[in-house]
Amino acid sequence: MVLLLLVVVASIAIGAKGLSMEQVWHGLFEDSGTYGDVVVADRVSRTVLGLLAGAALGLSGAVLQALTRNPLADPGLLGINAGASAAVVTAITFFGVTSLNGYVWFAFVGAAAVGALVWFLGGSRGATPVRLALAGTAISAALYGYLQAVMITDDAALNKMRFWTVGSLASADNSTIMQVLPFLAVGTLLALALARPLNAVEMGDDTAKALGANLNRTRALAMLAATVLSGAATAACGPIVFVGLMVPHIVRSFTGPDLRWILPYATILSPVLLLASDVIGRVVARPAELQVGIVTALIGGPVFIILVRRRRTAQL
Repeated sequence: MVLLLLVVVASIAIGAKGLSMEQVWHGLFEDSGTYGDVVVADRVSRTVLGLLAGAALGLSGAVLQALTRNPLADPGLLGINAGASAAVVTAITFFGVTSLNGYVWFAFVGAAAVGALVWFLGGSRGATPVRLALAGTAISAALYGYLQAVMITDDAALNKMRFWTVGSLASADNSTIMQVLPFLAVGTLLALALARPLNAVEMGDDTAKALGANLNRTRALAMLAATVLSGAATAACGPIVFVGLMVPHIVRSFTGPDLRWILPYATILSPVLLLASDVIGRVVARPAELQVGIVTALIGGPVFIILVRRRRTAQL
C-alpha cells in the first residue's frame, strides 16, 4: 500500500509540464481554474484511470492464468484485446466515431463479443484450458488480419488508431472513468469471489471434481470476469501489454500459488506498475510524452524474461 501511495503521489506531482509543489497543492485543494489547476485536474483523472485500469489488467491476467493453467496467459491470449481493437477500427471506418467516449463502448462490446465467442468455440460446457487458448489464438489472428486490412485501406482510420493501439492514459477524463467504473467494480468483485474455486481448477479437472468444484460454472464465471475487466480497461486506455502477464508472476513469487492471496495482491501491485510506467513516459520524453503502453512493453520484456527463467516464478 505504501508503494501504491508513492506512485499515486508521483503521478499527480510529476508530468511533462513542470509544476511546483505549491501549484500541485493549489490544484488539489484550491482549484480556481488557473493553468496549473487544469493540469493537476487532468493528472488526477489520469491517475484514477491508471489505478482502475491497472487493477483490472492485473486481476484479469491472474484469473486467466488460473483458468487456462497457462503461465503465459493474458487478455491477448483469449482474443480480448483483438476484439476491442477490431471494434474500434470498425467504429472509426464505418460509423464515423471520432471521440474517446464513442470508442469506449465499441471497444467494450468488441471485447465482450470475442470473449463469448471464445467460450462458445472453446467447448462451452466442455471447455478446457487448451480449447480456450486455441480458440482465442485463432480468433486473434483473424481479427488482427481484419484490423490491418482496414487500416491499410483507410488512412483516416490508420491515423486515429495509431495512438489508441499503443495504450495510453493521456486521454483520461471523468466521463470515461464513470463509463467503465461499474464494469470494473462488478468484474473485480466477481474475480475475487472466484479465488477458492479457481484454486481447485488449477489442480486439474479430476482433483477439482473430487473437491466438489463445478468446473463449467467456475470457468464460465472466470471467463466473464476476465472479459469484463480487461474489456473495460482496454476500452478506456487501449491495449496495454505485460501488466496482466507480468504482475501475477511477481506476486506468485512471494505469496505462493494460493489465489486467495494472488488476486488481492495483483489488484494492488498492477496499478503500481502502470502508474510508474506512465510517470516514466512523461519524464523521459519531455516536453512530449511516451505512451504508457510503450513503456510497459520496454520494461516488461526484459523483466519477464528474467522471471520466466526463474523456475519458481515461471510455474503456476
